[in-house]
Amino acid sequence: MTYDYQTQGTCSKVIRITEENGVLQEVKFVGGCPGNLQGISRLVKGMKVDDAINRLEGIRCGAKPTSCPDQLAQALKTMKN
Repeated sequence: MTYDYQTQGTCSKVIRITEENGVLQEVKFVGGCPGNLQGISRLVKGMKVDDAINRLEGIRCGAKPTSCPDQLAQALKTMKN
């Protein structure tokens, strides 16, 4: 299943997630800091969705109340519902 999520409060604008049987197959960010987001995408590939949520949720970017990793966690939670 492929799911697109519109981010809020970050430099990235969209996260495209491909998941099969609760495991992340691919994550692509549109916009944002290419190096960091490519790194996050590679790190979560093959990870269980729930594990990724637990690791990424609540991470902040400076004074912002969210971050790209946190937005990925929010996207995964929304995708599950």
